[in-house]
Amino acid sequence: MALISHPDCVLHEMGARHPENPARLRAIQDQLSASGLDSVLQHHDAPLATRNQLYRVHDPVYVDEIFLNSPQQGYLFLDPDTSMNPYTLSAALRAAGAVVLGVDLVLNGKNSAAFCNVRPPGHHAEHNKAMGFCIFNNIAVGAAHALYTHNLKRVAIVDFDVHHGNGTEDIFKNEEKILFCSTFQHPFYPYAGTDTKSEHIVNVPLPAGADGKIFCDAIKSHWLPKLEAFQPELILISAGFDAHVEDNMAGLNMVEQDYAWVTNEIKTIADKYAQGRIVSTLEGGYALSALGRSVAAHIKALLG
Repeated sequence: MALISHPDCVLHEMGARHPENPARLRAIQDQLSASGLDSVLQHHDAPLATRNQLYRVHDPVYVDEIFLNSPQQGYLFLDPDTSMNPYTLSAALRAAGAVVLGVDLVLNGKNSAAFCNVRPPGHHAEHNKAMGFCIFNNIAVGAAHALYTHNLKRVAIVDFDVHHGNGTEDIFKNEEKILFCSTFQHPFYPYAGTDTKSEHIVNVPLPAGADGKIFCDAIKSHWLPKLEAFQPELILISAGFDAHVEDNMAGLNMVEQDYAWVTNEIKTIADKYAQGRIVSTLEGGYALSALGRSVAAHIKALLG
């Protein structure tokens, strides 16, 4: 299994008190080292995503403006929660490029699965807009690469972040080659996803206070039948861990075992239809100890 990251992703920061900060990647790496997982993973440096790869899912005008306005010093605010420092552009390109590399590795048979330990996250970034700590939609860039470079016909994206992946839905709302399955707390930021009517978008809102049992029941009732019917050739995971009970960014009550359980369920589908091919990338998760432990549980499940 591949672990894809890059030092540039640690240089991006949005201010000393911002929850989406470089310590997140260090907490994950520390836990992988302490658990012994690091030594069984194949390490890869994330490449820079190309403009053409970004143009497949983002408005070229938006992409070009991000390149043009990348600050030489200080911060450039893209929305009230999302800013760029002088290292952000490179980090964002590495984060998207990591998923592209992960797709190449699993589809070329070099690894059965990959986890991208990268930031900034991506699932809130829409076709022409940054938001919610996200600049480019990393998972969408990887999915489009799978469709257009590898000519896949059925790619599933599953998103268990506590926030709805509004950007991913926005980008693929008319693309029936993508099945998008999302669980999220509602009502909660970004206040989207509950009114969607689509055969290839499966949104499952969860009430504040929902625990692992409610989450698992929702997956069994809504995601798994759709994934079985879709028979994906590749599964991509927007792996957000901010639904953890220790994470005060939101109000769900999941624990590490819940992330291991859902990963095992996804792996079963991938083994059945997609030759086991899974690429997972980090989205949210802001309680550092819980984040490290949850990612370790997720990777253990991916390893089987």
